[in-house]
Amino acid sequence: MPHSPRSKVASKKREHRKAEFRTKLKVTPPILSTKKFYGHGIPEISLEKLTGKLIVLEGADGSGRSTQIRGLVDWLEGNGHATVQVGIKRSTLVSEELERAQGGNILSQTTMSLFYATDFADQLENIIIPSLKAGFIVIADRYIYTLMARDLVRGMNRHWVKNLYSMALIPDAVYYLNVSPQQLIQRNLAKTQSLDFWESGMDLGMTRDMFDSFVQYQHKMQQEFLRMQKAYKFKVIDGDRNLDAIYEELKTSINHVLAGNRE
Repeated sequence: MPHSPRSKVASKKREHRKAEFRTKLKVTPPILSTKKFYGHGIPEISLEKLTGKLIVLEGADGSGRSTQIRGLVDWLEGNGHATVQVGIKRSTLVSEELERAQGGNILSQTTMSLFYATDFADQLENIIIPSLKAGFIVIADRYIYTLMARDLVRGMNRHWVKNLYSMALIPDAVYYLNVSPQQLIQRNLAKTQSLDFWESGMDLGMTRDMFDSFVQYQHKMQQEFLRMQKAYKFKVIDGDRNLDAIYEELKTSINHVLAGNRE
């Protein structure tokens, strides 16, 4: 039975509306990550799927690093972001063995470096990457930069150290809380009434006086961080200021990162 002129017109209108709808319809592409490794990285990792953010806070003991991280985690989670924390000597694989080795002071510098690199690699593969893939914000309480600076201050080959940590992901933001050694001494004594053997660089044998050694060692660490800042382009923050001012600066910067910018 032939179609009437009216039905033909109605059919054409329906087809026209469908075509118009298809033209206007915008298909949202999947969000892909632009993350990269510093070097060879970890094989078979799909970087484009790591849609979370990796934010690093660096700084010596007494720099206020841990206090800032607690505040940032509360702020981020209060705004609906899921967070995960990682840090030095937190690997369930080697952290206890590393503590024992340090306590006995029985390892060569190269072996100690590889121990720390193993601690980092385990967290990278089993915590950082899976969390980023799930869209979490990963807060690192220190990252490869502290490990590299420690090695370099102790005379390790710069090229060797750089290659060792080429497996690391490039963070979305790195903040170095730069605090004067004199201020660090006051804060550490106020908190623990003592100075740490390793954070004082006593293993380097620069002097028998722990206070003098602490100042010399922290100065060397600062110089390495400022040298690395030029190469790795992280943000140096004046850590001698009050905690609230630093916290507000970090929040402002991290908001930019969450909006898709790099710091």
